Amino acid sequence: MIYSYLHQGSGAGNQLARYIAVRVKALDLGVDWKMIWNPDNSGKPMGFKCKDFIKFDEKNVWGIGDLEQGHVLEWNEKKITENGIDVRSYDPEFNFVQDNTIIEGEFQDERYWEHREKEVDEWLKVEPLEIPDDVCVIGFRGGEFAIYPDLFLTKDYWDKAIRIMREINPKMGFEVHTDDVALARQFFPDFNAIHDTGLNWRSMRYAKYAIIANSSFFILPRWLRNGVTIAPRFWGRRNLVIWSMNQNYYKRFKHI
Repeated sequence: MIYSYLHQGSGAGNQLARYIAVRVKALDLGVDWKMIWNPDNSGKPMGFKCKDFIKFDEKNVWGIGDLEQGHVLEWNEKKITENGIDVRSYDPEFNFVQDNTIIEGEFQDERYWEHREKEVDEWLKVEPLEIPDDVCVIGFRGGEFAIYPDLFLTKDYWDKAIRIMREINPKMGFEVHTDDVALARQFFPDFNAIHDTGLNWRSMRYAKYAIIANSSFFILPRWLRNGVTIAPRFWGRRNLVIWSMNQNYYKRFKHI
């Protein structure tokens, strides 16, 4: 059995990365898998944040009290920091994880799961959505990101990405999928802004063209779509011109 924690304090994209990592490792080893709910102290109800639009087998979920931790191994993805910046990437020790292990980490580097693309695509299936090829979806992250100047993407990134899309098709239309409609309207006053987690994810999954923020929510639907995706170079620290995190470089994306 391979186990991983589904932290309540994690965002939907972070939960998904851990979910597919545990399933990939279990499949590679030919063993079963379990997710373990690990609630925070906020009193919020526990839950898989994508369950309303991604099929998730609750039989494979345990409460943290169901795990006899003294009887299993633990493996943690190696975290590397440079000058206080998280620069972790793929940890090759993942290849040596054994059965009966709890794995813990971000698991956002494509090398953890790219060899199981067909299976990942099946696990993350959602209801199809028809999006015309002359529409580009913009994944805009506001909310708590907006209070961190090192993290929050500036308008020049969005303007440059939109120019590139219009070079592809001068008649390209745009719609914004976001967690923060009010802030999105300030950045994109001429585009429709939509806040609906299921629709946001499905739109990212099926649109041919997309521009995304440095948010894990957008990674897997765009990676699986393998369309034209513009993503921020340096990911979490584009404004400082420093890569963070190194694992968030994806060969299928155009990083600017």
